[in-house]
Order: sequence, then structure tokens, then C-alpha cells
Amino acid sequence: MNRDGLVLAAGCVLWRRSPWGDGGLEICLVHRPKYDDWSHPKGKLKRGEEPLAGALREVLEETGHTCVPGARLPTAHYIDVQGRPKVVDYWAAEAGEGRFVPGDEVDRVLWLAPAAARHRLTEPRDRQLVDALLNALFRA
Repeated sequence: MNRDGLVLAAGCVLWRRSPWGDGGLEICLVHRPKYDDWSHPKGKLKRGEEPLAGALREVLEETGHTCVPGARLPTAHYIDVQGRPKVVDYWAAEAGEGRFVPGDEVDRVLWLAPAAARHRLTEPRDRQLVDALLNALFRA
């Protein structure tokens, strides 16, 4: 949180090519038991942490995967569950090596095709990030 009471956070829309089948695009969603929701990996920035560094750290902490950042995606602005204004910076990120281990913050991950990911996401603002990722990846 900054001095104005603004909660600063960052995350990624994590993607990969399916390891089986047609090699289609898959997006990683995380389930947070505290909120019983499905979202993109994200989290609050540590004091003095740059947003991209925080986004990459959160992806690793929540999914167990390293990642390679790509295009900057739209920033989300909203009021968090405690009534504070929150700003979340997002990037597209291709998944690298890693293995998910369930924890208190994230107990499940799913790799889904974009349409299924859009449907599973809890918040409409997160669905818009799927479209932004597709536009960034497949822009002519």
C-alpha cells in the first residue's frame, strides 16, 4: 500500500502451448480458497518493488512456474474486499519450467483454453485480460 492508501499489486496472464493434443494455447488460472474465486496469478507489491518484478514473483509463488514476460496488458483499477482502492498492473507471460504445489494462498491451478478460462474466471475484469492477451499474442 502506498502513502495514499492505494493498494499496489501486479500479476500476469500466464500462458503456454498445450503439452498434448494440437498444441493450442492454454491460460493458467489460480483458485484462492480464502475468496473461493478463480483469477490470474497476482499479488501485492512489497515496499519498493517494481511492478514487473512483483508480477514475476507472484507467478512463481502462486503457480510454481518461472515465466518470460511479454506485452504489458491493461491495468485494473477497483475497490478491494476491504474497501480500499487497488491498482493491479498486468503482463502477458509465457510459462517456463516449474511444478505447482498447493498452499494456503492458492490450492489449485487450471490450464484452460481461452474460451474456457474466460468462462471460469470469477471477475469480469479478469475476463477482459484474456482478450487483451489474445490481442497481444496474435496482433498482425
